[in-house]
Amino acid sequence: MPDLSPAQRAAIEHARTCYLNACELDVAVRKPGNVSRVSAGHGMQAQLFSASARASVGPIFRPGARVGERIEGAVAATAQAAGCNTNLGILLLCAPVARAVELHPESTDPATLRAAIAGVLDDLDVGDARAAYRAIAEARPGGLGAAPAEDVQDTPSVDLRAAMALAADRDRIARQYRDGYIDLFDLDLTSLAAALRGFSADQEHAASATVEAAVQRVYLGFLAGHPDSHIVRKHGAALAHSVMHAAQPWQTRALAGEHLNEDPGFAAWDLELKANGLNPGTSADFTVAALFIAGLVTPRAAPR
Repeated sequence: MPDLSPAQRAAIEHARTCYLNACELDVAVRKPGNVSRVSAGHGMQAQLFSASARASVGPIFRPGARVGERIEGAVAATAQAAGCNTNLGILLLCAPVARAVELHPESTDPATLRAAIAGVLDDLDVGDARAAYRAIAEARPGGLGAAPAEDVQDTPSVDLRAAMALAADRDRIARQYRDGYIDLFDLDLTSLAAALRGFSADQEHAASATVEAAVQRVYLGFLAGHPDSHIVRKHGAALAHSVMHAAQPWQTRALAGEHLNEDPGFAAWDLELKANGLNPGTSADFTVAALFIAGLVTPRAAPR
């Protein structure tokens, strides 16, 4: 284990809390099509996602570990805790951020954190790719299909960022590796952090109306802005576009300040998506990553 400075130890501890809070918000708030505490779906309960978060937090923040090691370790821990793939996309998005926090604990605003993540992405190597490929194979995400080059069923011959770049046109998570997390840092992270202030995963899964509204705005922004990659893989582009268009009026209402949970139609849409097997999993993964990053740019106590 590397010899960490007080600043690194404080930054990692803060990041662990932010990660667990983000994962808990994922199920504490209704996000149509996704599993939540008020609405199970796709053969899964919310408790599986909470258990996955607690199991994965150690490997994701293992001091000194490279990105691929963090992903592989967290996927293995999740499989043991949940017995299924609940969080592969979350882990792929959060692992580079976790390493950036350790290497650059002074990165506490959006600009410096984004630069730190860019440095981590630039440093990815073929070992990271091989570990990530093993993790993806273990998680067995639905609708993965085959790729013409550097397919995840093969042993990669390029570094992880290059491998992700080959998939970037068909997978939004891969695009973040190629493009430096552009979709996440295009958000107003400071305002999001302010809206989430005070939430804790230890609060018995409670979320205020303000926090719920903030999470739903983020989720609907991702879902209404692009066809969800997970739906595209499993059901095709046409259905993904139809879900995207259905999300747009709800996003407009959320941005106008309406409390969507007060409209029975919002819950009905959630149940309809689940009844049709439509899970906007990529939009949910992005939401967790956005909540995680927003927590990181919230001021924290100085290290002792």
